Amino acid sequence: MKIGQLDHVNLRTNQLDKMVTWYREILGLKDGPRPDFPFPGAWMYAGPTAAVHLVAAGGDESVGSESDLKLEHFAFSATGSAEFVARLQEHGEKFHRNELASINIVQFNIWDPDGNHIHVDFPLDE
Repeated sequence: MKIGQLDHVNLRTNQLDKMVTWYREILGLKDGPRPDFPFPGAWMYAGPTAAVHLVAAGGDESVGSESDLKLEHFAFSATGSAEFVARLQEHGEKFHRNELASINIVQFNIWDPDGNHIHVDFPLDE
């Protein structure tokens, strides 16, 4: 067996519409097809991949309902850091920039409306 790349993250939220809007406007993800689950939610796509699955809290309690579940962060790789910074500033989003020269990336640490930590990694020499 060989693990490939991360397929998606699943996040429960009490503010589904606000989260969909944030992932669309800040990260540029697109909402797209989702199976006909018996609970509300949305799948947010990065290209052809449904990278972020949002589940409305109060839905199916068997889906990530552990109250002490913690996620430190998840990350996306990307290109176009200047455009990304402009988008963050346009929306008044707080962020922290962190250069990791040893692995040639610059990370932008951001937080969604529910406080989930996300970093978006760009090539340092782009």
